[in-house]
Amino acid sequence: MSLATISPQKAKELIAKGAVLVDIREADEYARERIPGARHHAFSKLQGPIAAPGAVIFHCRSGNRTATHAERLAAAATCDAYILEGGINAWKKAGLPVAQDKTQPLELMRQVQIAAGSLTLLGVLLGAYVHPGFYALSGFVGAGLIFAGVTGFCGMARLLAFAPWNRKAAVPAKA
Repeated sequence: MSLATISPQKAKELIAKGAVLVDIREADEYARERIPGARHHAFSKLQGPIAAPGAVIFHCRSGNRTATHAERLAAAATCDAYILEGGINAWKKAGLPVAQDKTQPLELMRQVQIAAGSLTLLGVLLGAYVHPGFYALSGFVGAGLIFAGVTGFCGMARLLAFAPWNRKAAVPAKA
């Protein structure tokens, strides 16, 4: 079963009539930027049915994740379900409100992209200007990215998750 896509304007109309917007992005993405009022159900942890009094509208960042997983999302919905065409990016482009918390770290996958790109460029520059042996750094990073793509395990993401800026603040004990 496939889900129909709807525009941000149509989604806003349905939400005004009682539809529920469901954000399927990961928790770190949701914490940094979200559509106000959207429920968070990370696709990676999606279990059980998602019910709403009217309809359910699923969204991600660009619409790609929701489109890719439309069949599973449709199976999880117990009512009419749609995909927000273009995701939160299209929502913003339409001038609709988003809540941002810039104190939250960048999404982990963006951090991996920045780190991998930086290390690859560093390896090339050091290889060209210092010693050819530094090209191995770029090769190592490339091999790690291939391994992550094939296996689904990203060692760099695991390491970055422990970085000080990615640690969750300790919740103060109640008196």
